[in-house]
Amino acid sequence: MADYKEYLKTEREKEWRAELRKATSNKERTSLIRVQMPEREPMERIKYQDKEVNLGLTAEQAMAEARRCLDCPSPTCIEGCPVSINIPKFIKNIERGEFLEAAKALKETSSLPAVCGRVCPQEKQCEAQCFYTVKMKAIPVAIGHLERFAADFERESGSMSVPEIASANGIKVAAIGSGPASLSWAGDMVKLGYDVTVFEALHEIGGVLKYGIPEFRLPNSIVDIELQNLQKMGVKFENNFIVGKTASFDDLKAEGFKAFFVASGAGLPRFMNIPGENYNGILSSNEYLTRVNLMNAANSNFDTPVLRGKNVAVIGGGNTAMDSVRTAKRLGAERSMIVYRRTRDEMPARVEEIHHAEEEGIEFINLANPIQYFADEKGRVKSMRVQRMELGEPDASGRRSPKVIEGSEYNIDVDLVVVAVGVSPNPLIPSALKELKVSRWGTIEVDKDTMQSSIPELFAGGDIVRGGATVILAMGDGRKAAENMDKYLKSL
Repeated sequence: MADYKEYLKTEREKEWRAELRKATSNKERTSLIRVQMPEREPMERIKYQDKEVNLGLTAEQAMAEARRCLDCPSPTCIEGCPVSINIPKFIKNIERGEFLEAAKALKETSSLPAVCGRVCPQEKQCEAQCFYTVKMKAIPVAIGHLERFAADFERESGSMSVPEIASANGIKVAAIGSGPASLSWAGDMVKLGYDVTVFEALHEIGGVLKYGIPEFRLPNSIVDIELQNLQKMGVKFENNFIVGKTASFDDLKAEGFKAFFVASGAGLPRFMNIPGENYNGILSSNEYLTRVNLMNAANSNFDTPVLRGKNVAVIGGGNTAMDSVRTAKRLGAERSMIVYRRTRDEMPARVEEIHHAEEEGIEFINLANPIQYFADEKGRVKSMRVQRMELGEPDASGRRSPKVIEGSEYNIDVDLVVVAVGVSPNPLIPSALKELKVSRWGTIEVDKDTMQSSIPELFAGGDIVRGGATVILAMGDGRKAAENMDKYLKSL
């Protein structure tokens, strides 16, 4: 990169600083610094499970934000993107008003731009590596907002593009699971000319994108459009198909499949193993969100049962916890609580999700941990006993470890508890392949550079390898696996 002081002399930078100096109000300054995503009002949005909170940028807002990009000679934002999107290329297309070209640029490396523009933690990845963030200590370009804009514009225009596909090579490959890792892998493999099939155990394709993320953050219709685009590219999907049960790997090999990508996720919920945890009204976030998101339990016209409560506590501080507690609010909870053993600053959830939860009236009970549940005469949870905590020294993850404050216990009335303290890998595939090396946590062991497992023709990625991570990291695994599976198959 050019010398920093010399870089600041560019005409674009001088022009931007001049505009900033002329600003006469904080509102004007904010508009020059970064566009603000329009949102539904909090008291309106909590009435709806299926209406997005964020409303997307207008064309004028998107072009204004795109103008903030400084055309870095060595764009570090790309280094922060797990799927290596050419960020300056798509942003410059938006700046010129060439929105469909921006969408095409995104699709060169991303199979799910409309999804990533909504749920990817850009603030920890591409935006964290933006020149504004790294060099100027200023607010970064809203890369995520612009990605969503370009993908949404293309969809709404009715001119959905399909990336260039190589000539068919006749080699059959398959993915197990249809979450973001598999979809990213499938998009890259079909571009390379492979005959790609994705097998899904559930009745709908999409994995965690469908069952784990509420529609007020990621509408199912958006996921469906991305899936349709992959189908247009040639990817085949089979649902209600459990690899290892419906058909074995040997069966699939006999059908001609030459290599496999396992991305079966981490759908096994974890609990805390405390007294009373088996009472009615205590369930995992996986079950709770799946019933609502995938099985439409929030819709009174559907027969899918889901427990509702007036006093709902969600245990945990990650994105899944935020999704669960905000879902409970939309299902009529009068008091929706996050109970988390660290402080708000240590919460792993996205800052935006925490902010939205606070706006919606979610109560945060920090530095507290449940130690026992109590039930009524019918066996339904009625209260929980929590213990106050304080922060000690940092743990292995770098966060300060919570310590018990002795004698600090107190009770909280609850009639529904959702446990969102983590997940474990799906054990089906490892149990079906005894020769497959797995870690003591049940994750599939792979070469991190190639995503290849101990079985040469089997690659893996996403939560079955990581044990629980973000959509975009799973997609990065999928892309890396596709690149190296291609090399492996060509070497045979």
